[in-house]
This record gives sequence, structure tokens and C-alpha cells, in this order.
Amino acid sequence: MTADRSLLVTGGAAGIGAEIARLAGAAGYRVGVLDTDGTGARRVAGEINGAAALAASVSEEDEIEAALDSFGTPDVLVNNAGIVRFGPLLEHGAEDFRAVVAVNLVGTFLCGRAAARRMAAAGGGRIVNMASMNGTVPGPNAGAYASTKAGIIMLTQQMALEWSRFGIRVNCVAPGLIDGGMSAPINVDPVLRAERELAVPAGRLGSTSDIAKAVLWLASPDADYVCGQTLLVDGGITMSILSQLPRPASVDGVGDAARTPGRSAAS
Repeated sequence: MTADRSLLVTGGAAGIGAEIARLAGAAGYRVGVLDTDGTGARRVAGEINGAAALAASVSEEDEIEAALDSFGTPDVLVNNAGIVRFGPLLEHGAEDFRAVVAVNLVGTFLCGRAAARRMAAAGGGRIVNMASMNGTVPGPNAGAYASTKAGIIMLTQQMALEWSRFGIRVNCVAPGLIDGGMSAPINVDPVLRAERELAVPAGRLGSTSDIAKAVLWLASPDADYVCGQTLLVDGGITMSILSQLPRPASVDGVGDAARTPGRSAAS
């Protein structure tokens, strides 16, 4: 199914990106591993038969173009590169905020546009962007990161709207709490890890493989009619936010005082 097809993943030197590269290679794709960490990209590419390592920054147009010139037009682009700078917005430095926007949001746009121009000339392709559950709900000290991930979700829809006529399908994956990648340092603390696992309805943290499998499904012909969508792969944590609100033990009688004339809330 994937014979003679190529997949280029940005931020592929570690974490989710590296796992996407590995699973894509196992599925038969010719894989390109792009990262600012050239050594890490070469290490991951070395694990995959026929893979290419590409050292480039997603926020630099000339480096993106050079990487695509070297790799060729990918059948699938996975915009996975991202960074995070945690901190309360009142104390967030402008340079840190700009850095997150430049990589996460502008980088997704620049790589997507560069690949889409080539895909359109080649008759089509697939683009999968990487958002986050923080793109759908805010989180403590994640203002810059969450804002860019919300932007990626809308950018995905805009790309899909404009590029579908060229045979380019664009979708998005939004991971939840993942045991790996940028979250790895957080999960080292056993107490914090246990609390995070308890918060997930599925009862565990997600794996990088969970995310990679979702990406490869969206890249496959099985998802050919999926367009402009964001797939939350979060073990149900996003839908459980309201379950954390205080509730009465029973709903029997709640609100009756307001509906019954002459009855007080104390009666």
C-alpha cells in the first residue's frame, strides 16, 4: 500500500516525531527525518532502511526549500516540530512567546506551504499537522504553547479548505498526556505521573506509538474522505474536564425551589 510512497516528518529526531518516522519506515514509506538536531536526525534515520536525515529549521524558508530539494516532493508531510516555553502570561517574555509562535505556528505554515506547492504540481498529497489538547482547552502556564496549537487547528482547516481542490488532504492530530517527547521530564516524578494517569479516563498516559498510529491512519487511503479535521488522541481527558467540577450527590430536587411558587430554597 505504501510502496514507492514517501513521508517527511519535521521534528523527527526524538519523541513523537521519531516514532512516526519508525512506524512509517516499517509500513514501507521512504522516510525523511527533518530536525534542527542533525545528529539526532541521522541517528533516527539510521534505524530506518533507506531513510534520509535532513538538518533544517522549520522557521527558515530557505532551509525548508533546501530540504525539499534534497528529499523531493513528499507524498505525506507531517508537521510535527514544536517547542514549549512554560510560564504565566503576566511574566512571559516577548522573545520566548515569539520563539514558540515562530516554530509551532509559522513553521507549520511555512513547511505546509512549501510542500503543498510541490504536491499540487505532482497531483496531490497528504499533510498531517500536530496540535495538542492544549489547542482545545487552556492549561496552567501554557499560554504561548496553547495559543499556537489552537492556531494550528484553525490553520489546518484553512489549508484543507484552500488546498483540497489540488488533491491535498490536510488534517490534524491533537495528543493528550503522552509518556514521552516533551512530556518525558514531567513524568519522571512518580507522584506527578500517578496523578496524571488518574486524570485520564483511559487510565494511562498515551504512548508516542498511539500518536504515530493516528498520524499514519490520516495519511492512509482509509482516511481519504477525512478533510480539515482534528483527531484528539487523549484517552478521553479533554472530554472529562467538566467531571472535575463540584456536583451535588443527587440531582433530585435541584432547582425545584425556583420552579415552585411559594417554595423557598430552605423548605
